[in-house]
Amino acid sequence: MENLTILNIDKEFKKTSGVCLLFGSLLATTTMIIHPVGGSVEHIVKLKSSLVFSHSIAIFCLPFISFGFWGLSQLLKTKSKISILAFIIFSFGLFAAMIAATINGFTLPYFASNYVKDENDIATIKKIIDYGKFINIPMALIFITATSLCVCIWSILIIKTNQISKGLGYFGLIIISFGLIGVLLKFNFTSLLGFRTFTVGLVIWILFIGVNMLKIEKL
Repeated sequence: MENLTILNIDKEFKKTSGVCLLFGSLLATTTMIIHPVGGSVEHIVKLKSSLVFSHSIAIFCLPFISFGFWGLSQLLKTKSKISILAFIIFSFGLFAAMIAATINGFTLPYFASNYVKDENDIATIKKIIDYGKFINIPMALIFITATSLCVCIWSILIIKTNQISKGLGYFGLIIISFGLIGVLLKFNFTSLLGFRTFTVGLVIWILFIGVNMLKIEKL
């Protein structure tokens, strides 16, 4: 009876993790669709509501994705427990993403909307906004680097453990390979287009992982 109870708990945990990955990937997709393109100070002020809303969704999806990958880490756990290490690294990446989303979606729009329409003030605001952008660059790099490392580890474990479709392991490695090629070709992953390009591949992988976690019978 005790083993049966544990098995049922594992099944529920697996299902919840899969649902969280699906829900998180849908929210991330929504963010990419409605995220406005930045511009001048005046443009940022004009798009304040859109920036706040899109980045609110981005931040809101992070706990769901995090919980989903905790479930994946448990599913792929081996004696070395390296899947847990991957989850810890991934958490650092999500924290960096949260900081970037907070600055872009809340701090800069609210700050810019309170500037006085004077040439000297605008020049100062522009410098401060540029400073915020330079904070976001290392945050984006931390997120991309941490995520790439984790996807690589999880993909290898998917292939080795055969807990879910091996194709997802190979697909994950392909995503990382394209990312590496982009780095070698000096593709700007910290720009809006570059970040979206990386995120689209990641979201597709997360979506398929979530679907596969719902299909398997037990953790």
